[in-house]
Amino acid sequence: MPRVSFAFFIAASFCGLAGMAWGGYMGASQDFTWHDAHAHLNLVGWTTLSLMGGFYALAGAARPKIVSWINFLLSTSGVLIFVPGLAMLAAGIDYALAFVVPGSLLALSGMAVFVWAVFVTMARTSPPAAE
Repeated sequence: MPRVSFAFFIAASFCGLAGMAWGGYMGASQDFTWHDAHAHLNLVGWTTLSLMGGFYALAGAARPKIVSWINFLLSTSGVLIFVPGLAMLAAGIDYALAFVVPGSLLALSGMAVFVWAVFVTMARTSPPAAE
């Protein structure tokens, strides 16, 4: 498996663990103030990063190596900035948008780079033999 896939899976695993612990805390305390941030941590952090890592693992040598690492850096930094920004927004902190906007743009850029990587990988892969 490519190292970039391991990087995605490590980041995703931490997001998944944090998201589950956070959800458990919210459920136990019945305080759902940060439900939006929690949901985005699970969706963008755990699920999306895992799917990207899985794609690069399956793509093998056809994956664009540098693009896959750019994808990792953009997507992971997007989660690390966007989710705390959403939590600050829920808490009513005035400067929360200074995190939400760039974090969401990083996450969106990461997804755009991923789409590009999918098409590059498809172009590098020979079509399957007819059955």
